[in-house]
Amino acid sequence: MQFFLLGLAALVLTLFLISGFTRANPTIMARQIRLVGGALALGVSAVLLVRGATGAATLLGMVGVWLLSLGGIPGSGSTRKSPGQTSTVTTEHLSMELDHDSGAMSGHVLKGMFAGRDLDTLKPAEVALLWHDCRFIDPQSAQLLEAYLDHIHPSWREDVSRGEREMRDGDGRMTPEEAYDILGLKPGATDEEVRRAHRDLMLKLHPDRGGSTYLAAQVNEAKDVLLERG
Repeated sequence: MQFFLLGLAALVLTLFLISGFTRANPTIMARQIRLVGGALALGVSAVLLVRGATGAATLLGMVGVWLLSLGGIPGSGSTRKSPGQTSTVTTEHLSMELDHDSGAMSGHVLKGMFAGRDLDTLKPAEVALLWHDCRFIDPQSAQLLEAYLDHIHPSWREDVSRGEREMRDGDGRMTPEEAYDILGLKPGATDEEVRRAHRDLMLKLHPDRGGSTYLAAQVNEAKDVLLERG
């Protein structure tokens, strides 16, 4: 965020300085805005890349290239751009595409429980579930999903936090009632029934079988809670 604010401030200052040379010519001003904005985006992208935020750096770099393509390369003598251009970033779990004409992002899931589906066919909650799976094992994909969710569902972070709080009691541990629901059991189920339900669910949800890392972790915790109940 601090790099974004610094870049925005620099952009405003630069545009103010060049306004005196452009004489308020709208065409020239628009080209200058795109060139300066693109250069700043590439600069911040380089800083993020050095800091290890590869996913965010790649996205910002794509935006920078898009802005520069709109503004035209200095010295080329032309501000025209080729229509229909796109940039693609591929990670372990995703293939993300940026449309140069509109700036819109789209994506295709390559791995996991939603493999083979386009992101725009997933509900925000499903995209958030995919983010849960990626945030530790594939940070690059997680960063791309964060940017995508920020665009389609700006309050997703609050929704995820609220959902996780509702699944926990006061000390942060899953409640027995929630554990029964997750395993599909009725209160009072025997230890053998708990183990059987856990085993059956893990066969479906285990990440090695294309399931969800997050849901598998929830199933494991539910089993532990019920087996420790006394």
